[in-house]
Amino acid sequence: MGTKVKNPPPVVGFVDIGTNAVRLLVVRINPNFSYTIVSQEKEVVRLGEQEFKDNILKPEAMERAIFVCGKFADLAKTYGAKEIIAVGTSAIREAKNQADFLLKLRKETGLNVKVISGEDEARLICIGVSNGIDIGEEKAIFIDLGGGSTEIAIGNQHECFYIHSLRVGAIRLTSQFIGEGWTGHIGYGVYKKIKNYACSKVRAVRPRVLEYGVRLAWGSSGTIINLAEIANKIFKKNGNGGEGLTLSRKSLKKLAPILCALALEERKKIPAINPDRADIIIAGAAIMEAIMEEFGLEVIHISHRELRDGLLVEYLSNFEGFRELQKAPMRNRSVLHLGRSCNFDEKHSETVASLALQLFDSAKQIGLHNLGESEKELLKHAATLHDVGDFLSFNNHHLHSHYIISNAELLGFDENETKIMANIARFHRKKLPSKKALKESGFDEKTNEAIAILSTFLRFAEKLDRSHCGLVKKAEFIKVNGDKVLLSFYSDSDCSLEEWSIIQNQQAFYDAFGKHLDARCTVEQTLP
Repeated sequence: MGTKVKNPPPVVGFVDIGTNAVRLLVVRINPNFSYTIVSQEKEVVRLGEQEFKDNILKPEAMERAIFVCGKFADLAKTYGAKEIIAVGTSAIREAKNQADFLLKLRKETGLNVKVISGEDEARLICIGVSNGIDIGEEKAIFIDLGGGSTEIAIGNQHECFYIHSLRVGAIRLTSQFIGEGWTGHIGYGVYKKIKNYACSKVRAVRPRVLEYGVRLAWGSSGTIINLAEIANKIFKKNGNGGEGLTLSRKSLKKLAPILCALALEERKKIPAINPDRADIIIAGAAIMEAIMEEFGLEVIHISHRELRDGLLVEYLSNFEGFRELQKAPMRNRSVLHLGRSCNFDEKHSETVASLALQLFDSAKQIGLHNLGESEKELLKHAATLHDVGDFLSFNNHHLHSHYIISNAELLGFDENETKIMANIARFHRKKLPSKKALKESGFDEKTNEAIAILSTFLRFAEKLDRSHCGLVKKAEFIKVNGDKVLLSFYSDSDCSLEEWSIIQNQQAFYDAFGKHLDARCTVEQTLP
């Protein structure tokens, strides 16, 4: 996907020309190898329309794809993209007139499209999806249901072990069993025929897949996402459309006859359906039910990451700085990526995070709280990101930090964890976390109490590095008596500013723990 060079261009575009849609991803790559998504676009073009009868791309479909590709290339260049990487999948892969189409596409848009194999497509999807979830060494199966093919991969956080491309797709099987342009309802017997056909194709790879004993499954692509959204909306599951979205086999089996009973125009009005997929959604459902049945999968987790994300990860992997970043655990990497994207003071954040954890541990030892490792980890990440709001403005930067953390795509964290970290950062300065403010966040009482405690540790850790010079090397709470605690901290030079800052925030400690706080700085020249 690219040669190994010292530095990437600042803006890069990625184009995925699929059987159903063309997708664009434009990213700005920072010198520290974090990146910012500048634009994500998708247009349904149906490049594979009427193709699978004779493996010839039709003139109207090619014109639609070329038009959209031209617009996407222009958009990427408008954002400053110096390089645009474009790939073609199933529809182009199987077309007898592939060369003619690619030549015309290059002449009219300037895009040099690389047609990738089904196996390479599966590998890139595996890379793209796994890079956005936190599974560590656990193996998972990754399923991407396209218009012309379905890609299967088995891998963990770091590598792919098995890849395969099945020639079953939502457009292909709609054309084969239903007929493109059909607007009536679809007999359930037809649905069963599609499912049985898909089962026969999936069965060929079933032994290899079952060898891995995988039970964790992730699905990507618009059709799988839309099936999950429809099922969760109709059957009132976790229908928030977020990263917690799932598709269960039980819900899919109940959904299929509902979809089949409706004519196309009625189908387009089903809650949560994407009208552009209403004509191919039934074939998509049959394929997914076949896959889940053959592989013994009861639930598939939904990912909004896909092939273009895999292109980005592979592209960045050409650079040593990014490869080093990838060695960190997913959640650490995600937090670091956001911080660097906001050009945060990395050294100060590391110091504050270290001090916050020292305060957490010493406070627990003297009985100030009974929070566990999960809360401690969220404190660490919130401390790392507490100043990202400086990116917008120093004034009220704690509120800006709250907003940025709340709305960032922090891979590896669920929505609740992200909200907790955002609120810990919010209360690290100025107003203390009042009961009213915490209640507005929508947490239960136990979580609100944890936020109040954790934000207090962050507040004091921040004060211990008030000068941003890393003067304080070690800090701990020491019990003096029933209602008094000493915050003892150590430095190898004068830290009177930090000591004064602690004294100024004694009320925050009392509000959190109901105890009075004293501070003592010890200067030791021998500290490392």
